[in-house]
Amino acid sequence: MPIMSDAMKELLSILDLETLEHNLFRGRSPQVGWQRVFGGQVIGQALVAAQRTVDPLRHVHSLHGYFMRAGDPKVPIIYEVDRIRDGSSFTTRRVVGIQHGHAIFSLEASFQIEEAGLEHQKPRPLDLTPPEQLISDKDLKEQYLQNAPANIRRYWEQDRPIELKPLSLTHYFSREKLPPEQNVWIRATGPVPEDRAVQAAVLAYLSDMTLLDTSLYAHGRSIFDRDLQVASLDHAMWFHRPCRFDDWLLYTADSPSTSGARGFNRGAIYSRDGTLIASTAQEGLIRVHPVE
Repeated sequence: MPIMSDAMKELLSILDLETLEHNLFRGRSPQVGWQRVFGGQVIGQALVAAQRTVDPLRHVHSLHGYFMRAGDPKVPIIYEVDRIRDGSSFTTRRVVGIQHGHAIFSLEASFQIEEAGLEHQKPRPLDLTPPEQLISDKDLKEQYLQNAPANIRRYWEQDRPIELKPLSLTHYFSREKLPPEQNVWIRATGPVPEDRAVQAAVLAYLSDMTLLDTSLYAHGRSIFDRDLQVASLDHAMWFHRPCRFDDWLLYTADSPSTSGARGFNRGAIYSRDGTLIASTAQEGLIRVHPVE
């Protein structure tokens, strides 16, 4: 586990929402020069807001969210929680994120008490290069980023709370049409508290990373292309088992379909030992505009 980075400290800080009133919370965004709020941040903060109103013995098992407007990183986001139902085993919450008087994001999340039952899981892909044998962030910047487009350099050079090691870098540096699937090793750049609620929020945050990009593999395109308008439309996540952040996680994704200016993607997050931690699904906007 690496020493806590400043970016990781900031992530844990922005996930610690301010309580304003009953069912009302306020979150802020890191001031790193982004033009809009990162979708994973809004998912994670909305989940935290819901968790603050739920019995701590009940843990999130699924969430479904819709992005309606781009978030403004310069102003706080107000999260309003609707306590839809408190049942004997399940709890349901609805959360709306608000900026400038308008909803920018809505989330529904379901929580469950711990229960035993049948168990099985799909195994993770085999024979993948372990993260220690892949190029490091430092070496990537030194070897590959000098000649990369400015927007790609800015993305990879930024101090981030989550370190990524894609199994292949072809997609980022070529126009080659590739199978619409990818595998990425992911880890937090610092320790995450031994708190199921915080761990779920961090997992929700990172679940928005790299997923939408999978839709573009088959077309030899990248989210950095100047003629593309790319944005998340919705995001779903299912939490299967508790997650620890003391080692690398594998995020594997595929894209079954792109059509109607939308790309659909599915993901699975595994621990290094092959335990399936969570599954994700996301549809994103992909519009092609002529470059003037």
